[in-house]
Amino acid sequence: MESTGESGPAGARASKNEKEGLKSRSRRRWRKAKAKASRLMHTMDLRTMTQTLVTLAEDNMAFFSSQGPGETARRLTSVFAGVREQALGLEPALVRLLGVAHLFDLDPETPANGYRSLVHTARCCLAHLLHKSRYVASNRHSIFFRTSHNLAELEAYLVALTQLRALTYYAQHLLATNRPGGLFFEGDEGLTAEFLREYVTLHKGCFYGRCLGFQFTPAIRPFLQTISIGLVSFGEHYKRNETGLGVTASSLFTSGRFAIDPELRGAEFERIIQNLDVHFWKAFWNITEIEVLSSLANMASATVRVSRLLSLPPEAFEMPLTSDPKLTVTISPPLAHTGPGPVLVRLISYELREGQDSEELSSLVKSEGPWSLELRPRPQQAPRSQSLVVHIHGGGFVAQTSKSHEPYLKTWAQELGVPIISIDYSLAPEAPFPRALEECFFAYCWAIKHCALLGSTGERICLAGDSAGGNLCFTVSLRAAAYGVRVPDGIMAAYPATMLQSAASPSRLLSLMDPLLPLSVLSKCVSAYAGAETEDHSNSDQKALGMMGLVRRDTSLLLRDLRLGASSWLNSFLELRGHKSQKTQVPVAETMRRSVSDAALAQPESPLGTDSLKALTDLSLKSSSESSDTPKMSEMSQSLETLGPSTPSDVNFFLRSEDAQEEAGAKEGASTKDRGLGSRATFPEGFHPRRSSQGVIHMPLYSVPIVKNPFMSPLLAPDHMLKTLPPVHIVACALDPMLDDSVMFARRLREVGQPVTLHVVEDLPHGFLSLASLCRETQQAAQLCVERIRLILTPPAAPQP
Repeated sequence: MESTGESGPAGARASKNEKEGLKSRSRRRWRKAKAKASRLMHTMDLRTMTQTLVTLAEDNMAFFSSQGPGETARRLTSVFAGVREQALGLEPALVRLLGVAHLFDLDPETPANGYRSLVHTARCCLAHLLHKSRYVASNRHSIFFRTSHNLAELEAYLVALTQLRALTYYAQHLLATNRPGGLFFEGDEGLTAEFLREYVTLHKGCFYGRCLGFQFTPAIRPFLQTISIGLVSFGEHYKRNETGLGVTASSLFTSGRFAIDPELRGAEFERIIQNLDVHFWKAFWNITEIEVLSSLANMASATVRVSRLLSLPPEAFEMPLTSDPKLTVTISPPLAHTGPGPVLVRLISYELREGQDSEELSSLVKSEGPWSLELRPRPQQAPRSQSLVVHIHGGGFVAQTSKSHEPYLKTWAQELGVPIISIDYSLAPEAPFPRALEECFFAYCWAIKHCALLGSTGERICLAGDSAGGNLCFTVSLRAAAYGVRVPDGIMAAYPATMLQSAASPSRLLSLMDPLLPLSVLSKCVSAYAGAETEDHSNSDQKALGMMGLVRRDTSLLLRDLRLGASSWLNSFLELRGHKSQKTQVPVAETMRRSVSDAALAQPESPLGTDSLKALTDLSLKSSSESSDTPKMSEMSQSLETLGPSTPSDVNFFLRSEDAQEEAGAKEGASTKDRGLGSRATFPEGFHPRRSSQGVIHMPLYSVPIVKNPFMSPLLAPDHMLKTLPPVHIVACALDPMLDDSVMFARRLREVGQPVTLHVVEDLPHGFLSLASLCRETQQAAQLCVERIRLILTPPAAPQP
């Protein structure tokens, strides 16, 4: 009996261990299968991959067509027939793109451009379908074969492959239209609008459901899935707040459907990115600034001695000219749109250095609320660093602050051993161009003049930024050169936006499937920065409270409604279809307000840049030893002036088929080259990609001179301006819709003889710096940025005698 009593628990433990072992082996088999699919993509050439996929598809078609008239067998037969058709149609187009892709590389050592990225993405989709087809062929006889799951995944990737085939045809027409080596569409603005009108009608939901992030490294995909679920849930919350319903328990339970239904989630994701305005994206991207989330992020980052938010007073000061330090130029406070105002910056330092606890600096400290910790003086201080990093954060010009980027900035401060000052510039649409540029330039000059307070001697200065911050790094440096003051010793820009004009390029075609940078979101951010977004003054009380305030306010409503909403949970859970897309009214843009900080707006427009900026040479110099009546520099940034209304071309971004036919008839007299951009000439006969089902939405496409201003789109700067830039180091992403911005900007710098490096990381999304702690790949990419900054901060070696 004792033996029996002992063997019972032992047997149970053995059974439990066996189950855990089975689960562990299952997870290992899944990881091996994913790794095998990845190896297939990298080891098989395109033709072999296509032929193998076609053979497997035909084998599976023959098997399932012999299984009787059942609906599941019919759908499986149909999906494999579709895979075969699309693979055979896609392969010749990809081969043609690969044959010329090398002509668009920066150099042989940097094989990267939008054409290569598009081919790589299509290969990823083909590799996944090849892996899935092999799995089906090997397991279709098994009683454990999950028919419905595999069918749903095959159907989702078939739609994705069809849409990718459409993108390759668009890329081919870009190839035929652009000059050799040019990546951006060079037709007139009417053709650009026509091209975008056709492009944005494509269905996108398939890329946000089961196929979400298939092109990225596997470690990124769970994060993207979490983001997509959070986005659609936040969109539901935002929509209810707009209608005054608030958050209820039933709405919370309803949003839970998105977590278990990828197709529903993809459709809702597509609806959100097309219909919700820039205020929604500002609120969603600012979620990381909530105290709880920012505190959790900081707990995982490096611990620094100094992290202080400073408020720089809006007072003019003098800066010496680099050509003659005895002469000075006046740096005026920012004026555009809202008049003079303080500029916020964050000082981050791993060690407490001389000057950082001075009374003068402490007088500038701005409290960050009850959670902020004041710096306490310590008896021992490190000496001032020879270097200083001036950082400008990204966020599409409309969202985030230095607090969102603080985790990786603390790591930079630790690894580089230098103080970092990050600029919190004013955001659009409340503060459009050039307010952010003026504030960043003012803070940059202030940091150079007061570097001793920041714990640096200022011998080496590096400008660093990501995305929109990279754009501002370039334009701040151009502005410094125009003023004649010190330019930084180098610029490190991660995945920068250098072309804000609405021009198509092969990498921007990837925005169709990018969950972080969809085309409609990019358009809304650029429109807001250009000043084309109007303020919605309705619900002013809610807007004053802000989305984060609404979240806190609705917490009590959520608790109140938990009991009432629980009873309707089952019905909400089962209600998987029938959602009607909510149409939002796009406000008519108000009169475009433009600053005359640069005379470039008045110069003739050119596709490759603008003429010389006469106003930038109107510098009234002042000797430091002269009397105060010597005239100062005339203001380069004047107050707002109304330059007349900007007439938008009302582009129907979601053209119905009957509308498209009317448009085609209206353009009957266009040239053959122009008509080649239409869908009927773009796609071969019999090929029909899936179109968006989100309805017709009119989005005004603005073509105004301001987006061609080199201080807004530095890629369009004339050669003489680009020659004033310091050495530039760009770290871009191969799968980023902004990749071509980096490639073309690096090419232009190289053409004018400026030192530039371009490093392109693989399989990572735009914004990897904010994901630095997520996986090994993002850590390596972030480390690459640190190495580029260290290269800038390292003094050049003394010449050998």
